[in-house]
Amino acid sequence: MIRFVAILFVALVMASAPTHAQAPTREQAMRAAIHPISTDAEMRQWLARVPVTRDWPPDFAETMKGQPPAFIVEMSTAPGCIPCADLWARLGTLGQRYGWKVRTIGSQEAMLRSGRLGLPWVGHPVAWVRPVADSNRIIPVAIGTDHEPNLARNLYLAAKMLTGVKPAVGVRGMAKFTGIVAAATRLSSNRARN
Repeated sequence: MIRFVAILFVALVMASAPTHAQAPTREQAMRAAIHPISTDAEMRQWLARVPVTRDWPPDFAETMKGQPPAFIVEMSTAPGCIPCADLWARLGTLGQRYGWKVRTIGSQEAMLRSGRLGLPWVGHPVAWVRPVADSNRIIPVAIGTDHEPNLARNLYLAAKMLTGVKPAVGVRGMAKFTGIVAAATRLSSNRARN
């Protein structure tokens, strides 16, 4: 009898669940997470909604200043990309403060990296940290632009992951990319005819 009551209870709970509730599609998730912008005002408006990192681990400064010779930050960019210019300036400031090298990479390399990591290619910028001596070990640290403290946190976590901290710890810390990007340019499938 108790077993029957338990089964009946489960059946009633399942029947009362809304039938229209479904997991969001990949497209819906991207629309919620990626914010294409085309003006400085739009970018500032989206950035105003992003929480800023305020708590730092005790070894933050030591890690950031101790790792520059070992790592490089690489980012994708495109002409006229407002968030690219913003991210470049912020990474440049962090690079000068902590001695990290920052450079750009081409769109094709950025798309290949995103594909290898299973990231949706949604536009520019995307930034990665990698060891100077190993171009295959890459960790994304920004999808779109972000506040400088958040970028510094992500650089710190990438350095930690690349030097032995369990990836799950770092991924949880970096799980909130802003996704403020310039819209991806679509490659035309029509080729010029001669």
